[in-house]
Amino acid sequence: MASEAPVVNKQTFYITILIVFIAGFLSGVTFTIFKMGDSSSVVSTPGAQQSPPAGQQAQAILNLEAEVTQNPDNYNAWTQLGHLYFDSDQYNKAIGAYTKSLELHSGDANLWTDLGVMYRRSGDSAKAIESFDKAIAMSATHVQSRFNKGIVLHFDLGKTDEAIGVWQTVLAMNPNYQTGNGTPLQELINQLKEGPKNNNG
Repeated sequence: MASEAPVVNKQTFYITILIVFIAGFLSGVTFTIFKMGDSSSVVSTPGAQQSPPAGQQAQAILNLEAEVTQNPDNYNAWTQLGHLYFDSDQYNKAIGAYTKSLELHSGDANLWTDLGVMYRRSGDSAKAIESFDKAIAMSATHVQSRFNKGIVLHFDLGKTDEAIGVWQTVLAMNPNYQTGNGTPLQELINQLKEGPKNNNG
């Protein structure tokens, strides 16, 4: 009937939620850095990332690998190398580079968040949560680390109530917070609370 709300089956519901949240998880964290002089590009919105061509990126990685070999205490080089590994989906290498950088300096919430993303992509949910918690401890208002922590709690660990609790703290700081594809976070929380509509007719 025309007056009835559309029925969404359970599989479609969860696939939709998954796509929206993962889109948010993969954006807003990456520091796409490629040295083109003395400035770095910091990209945080989906579709806006401008990674260098593969050949130039590979050369940049080689240059930074040579730099950290010659100057192993250069934490900035380790960080930038980690970012390039991040962008090229070399998860374990990114984890190694970020970890080395953090052994040499305290880092910041963005760096801990990037490390958490890499742990999550490598399948280590516990380490991802630990890294996001470090980011939150360093910056209580760092919403991206909280958002990503919620994603790991919900999708990887099945702790939806805890995830919603974390996302509520994001909304407390930014009531208009949106995921990577522009969907309001509050709307997605409401959908998770309500669950899929069942067709009993």
